[in-house]
Amino acid sequence: MKMAACESDATCITCLCLLSADQGENHLLSYISVPRSNSTTLIIQQQHCSVRLQVQNPDQPRYRGTLHCFRSIIKQESVFGLYKGIGSPMMGLTFINAIVFGVQGNTMRYLERDTPLNQFLAGAAAGGIQCVICCPMELAKTRMQLQGMGEYQVKSKVYKNSLDCLIRIHRKHGIRGINKGMVTTIMREIPGFGFYFLTYDCLTRALNCEPDDSFIIPKLLFAGGMSGIASWISTYPIDVIKSRLQADGVGGINQYSGILDCVHQSYKKEGWQVFARGLTSTLLRAFPVNAATFATVTLFLMYSRVDEDCKELGASSAIQQHSSL
Repeated sequence: MKMAACESDATCITCLCLLSADQGENHLLSYISVPRSNSTTLIIQQQHCSVRLQVQNPDQPRYRGTLHCFRSIIKQESVFGLYKGIGSPMMGLTFINAIVFGVQGNTMRYLERDTPLNQFLAGAAAGGIQCVICCPMELAKTRMQLQGMGEYQVKSKVYKNSLDCLIRIHRKHGIRGINKGMVTTIMREIPGFGFYFLTYDCLTRALNCEPDDSFIIPKLLFAGGMSGIASWISTYPIDVIKSRLQADGVGGINQYSGILDCVHQSYKKEGWQVFARGLTSTLLRAFPVNAATFATVTLFLMYSRVDEDCKELGASSAIQQHSSL
């Protein structure tokens, strides 16, 4: 199935990356390209400060803000404290990004026309599907990050690592336990990824990102970074609620009976500011992570298409020469 031509006069980088070739294996390009970008973004991806700021007790706050949280973690737990729970992203990040970009690209092929609305719908579809991996991964990450807070060496480890965390939760609470926070994850990811791809599409068009542009890389980095920021700003209050629900029950104490109860209690105790707690550290992380991810995926797909076109052109020339003989 071929996508309809882009309505823009300029060569659209998004169209170039999503156009489907006749061979079935080319539909896999969107999936294959993503693992190449993950090594560049994994270390920055860890959002330790934002999680701790989101779930800290308002009556006895441990951290005054992002910078204080960052410094306190290094002072009390060493620099390795910043990377607690990194095993969970390492297990799931490749699969999540592959699913997101693969589903988004193939959904665009199915929708045929490359319009802003279709970009949003394709991104939303991708966001919804990857929740199956994203929710348990973030649950393990949250629990690992909250383990031994403020201790240089954790004295009593409940979980050895992210996998052990999920296994223990599954043994105690079953499938429902490892999918705790799934509803809020879906509420965050569907619109979040819709705005993610919509913003990237609009910015690459506005910046005239053409394949032969000498400034193509900085333009793609800017568009990708701003897409990440737009995505997080649009859904951040939901992320705060998700983190609180997934952290609820640590230490055997459950504070919230559900999503609405969490929203009500959080707002009652801390006001509207609670829904932006940790936003600064999240946005500082979001720009470089998504700039690198989008630029890497786009350039890989772009040059893959160029290579395919060259091979097809070479094969066509060989056939024409044989026919002339």
